[in-house]
Amino acid sequence: MKIEEIRRATCCVIGCGPAGAMLGLMLAREGVDVLVLEKHADFLRDFRGDTLHPSTLQIMDELGLADGLLELEHTKASKIKARLPERTVTVADLGRLRTAYPYITFMPQWDFLDYVTGEAKRYPNFHLEMNAEAKALILEDGTVRGVRYETPEGPSEARALLTVAADGRSSPFREQAGLKLVRTSPPIDVLWFRLSRLEGDPDDTFGYAGNGRFMAVINRGDYWQIAYVIRKGEYRSVRDDGLTAFRRSVGEAIPEFADRTEEIQDWEAVKLLSVQADRLRRWHRPGLLCIGDAAHAMSPVGGVGINLAIADAVAAANALAGPLCAGRVRWRHRAAVQLRREFPTRAIQAFQSVAQRRVVSSSLGPDGAPSLPAPARALLRLRPVRDLPARVIAFGVWPEHIKRREPPARSGRAPRMESLR
Repeated sequence: MKIEEIRRATCCVIGCGPAGAMLGLMLAREGVDVLVLEKHADFLRDFRGDTLHPSTLQIMDELGLADGLLELEHTKASKIKARLPERTVTVADLGRLRTAYPYITFMPQWDFLDYVTGEAKRYPNFHLEMNAEAKALILEDGTVRGVRYETPEGPSEARALLTVAADGRSSPFREQAGLKLVRTSPPIDVLWFRLSRLEGDPDDTFGYAGNGRFMAVINRGDYWQIAYVIRKGEYRSVRDDGLTAFRRSVGEAIPEFADRTEEIQDWEAVKLLSVQADRLRRWHRPGLLCIGDAAHAMSPVGGVGINLAIADAVAAANALAGPLCAGRVRWRHRAAVQLRREFPTRAIQAFQSVAQRRVVSSSLGPDGAPSLPAPARALLRLRPVRDLPARVIAFGVWPEHIKRREPPARSGRAPRMESLR
């Protein structure tokens, strides 16, 4: 196969999702020559993670980018509520938290990525190549030296001191690199669809629980984005029951939306998210690091996935910018990223697992909501415990912050790339 072009960079990032875009921006700010490869021509994909939590807004603030980001069209929610057949309960009140951003921001992921990459392009050492689909790692003597990729013009290579896989939960490069997964079996899947938002509708974002169904309803301005939770493997039976029965179940769960379920005109309007959760035993090998969903696929419970991916990018930039500028990335530098991020990841996955099991449990309270043991109900009356869900949702288990460095000295020479142990 004839290679049309060989690109060289200090760091090559595969995938320009939230993790890849943020890592590219942060490394470029530190003087690292970075190439980001994105297989699509644009960022316009529907029903992608787009809940920006206070932890992410704080990171953007530390970068001096929060004000510009919040000028983009978005909606906010300071409380997460669950509407039950007999009452409404507040699951998490972010307004109680001590932060400049006591709310969750809902913003289309493509707007977020356009903004981040637009800021990154201010740095001449940031290079984004769209329509560039990574195909295979370049392995030499047990070390990843870059990646082969396809463009409309033909096959190309990117050679780099460090390659970062940030290409999502279906990343093929984990297997190519011989990295092993720990898989779990989430008991749920999610059906995503939209319904119009009408005058007089509530302003908040909330969840519905009752009649054996659980739904998350997100205010997107002129429409509602709805996550309809089903048991794992139930999708085929939902389809077999027919679209009329599906519309009816939506209307029964959310009575005030019953008059607009006819907007779901066919199954093409309903997108299945097959929920999976896994994590790599080891996130790296010589010349390669995995971050974001490529290192740990998250359940959509709590909407934390995009924020964990961004935290990974911050931790990676903090740990690796200096070694990359110096041209020497050793095992301890790559391992430091996993050491920093593995515990928060495992803790959140455990939290999601408990929540998912509760959702599909047959043990329901008298109002159709998942029941809680009496000791748990007693603990929730204590304010510090009551505020814990809000704090976990807002900041995760281990918040990341931007590590400040002096601008690297300019020697006029590219960094040495021989040391990849």
